[in-house]
Amino acid sequence: MRFLFAVLAAALALQAPVEAAATAETALGGGVAGRIFITRKLTKSRAPAPGAYQRGVAVRPGEREGDFVQAELRRTAIYVESAAALPARPVTVEIEQQDRIFRPETVVIPVGSSVSFPNLDPIFHNVFSLSKPQAFDLGNYPRNETRVVKFSKPGIVPVYCHLHPDMRATVVVAPNSWATMPGPDGRYQLPPLPPGEYTIVVWHRSAGFFRETVTMPRKAGEGLDFRVPVDPSEQRR
Repeated sequence: MRFLFAVLAAALALQAPVEAAATAETALGGGVAGRIFITRKLTKSRAPAPGAYQRGVAVRPGEREGDFVQAELRRTAIYVESAAALPARPVTVEIEQQDRIFRPETVVIPVGSSVSFPNLDPIFHNVFSLSKPQAFDLGNYPRNETRVVKFSKPGIVPVYCHLHPDMRATVVVAPNSWATMPGPDGRYQLPPLPPGEYTIVVWHRSAGFFRETVTMPRKAGEGLDFRVPVDPSEQRR
C-alpha cells in the first residue's frame, strides 16, 4: 500500500510542472506556427566580380537549380508587427564576410540588438548601409578584425560592401522578440502571445511583405501558412 501511495505521489509531482506549463501557455494564448511555401526562384543569382580568383579569394558559385527553395527560405523572416506591449530582448549575432560573401545572408533580430561583421577574408572589406532605419559605414578593415553595429530602430536594413558590389546581406530588425526565420522545410514557430489581435509579417528579400491578422488564443493545431509570392489565382477568390 505504501508503495502504491509513493507511485501516485511521484506521478502527481511529475504532472504538476506539465499542468503549470499548459496553464501558462493558455494564459498567453498559445503560439503562432505554420509554413512558408516557395515554389519558384525569386532572386537572381549573384555574379562574382572579375578577378576574384586572381586575388586569392574563392567565390562560391550560385545555388544549383534544385536548391533554390532553401536559398529563398534563407532570405525570409517572420515577426509580429505593431505590438508595443511585447518586450524586445536584445541579442548579438554575427554576419561573417568569407569568400566575398556575407553569411548568413539574412538575420532577424529584436530592436536594440547588435550585429558583429567579422572579416574572414585575406582582403579588406568595407561594410555599409544607406537604409533609413540604420545608416552606417564601418570603413575598410582587414582579415580577423570585426566591427559591431547596434540597431536601435525596427525596419529592413540592406547591407553592402563598398569594395565588392556583388556582396549583399539584410538585417531584419523586428520591433520585439517575437521574430524568427523558417527552417529548411519552411516551417516556423513564434513564441506564445498574450490574448489579443496581432499582425504577423513575412518578409522576403525579393518578394517583399506579406501580412495576416490573427486573434489570440487560436484553436489548437490551427496553423498560419504563407505562399510567397501570393498566387494571383488565389487573390481573385
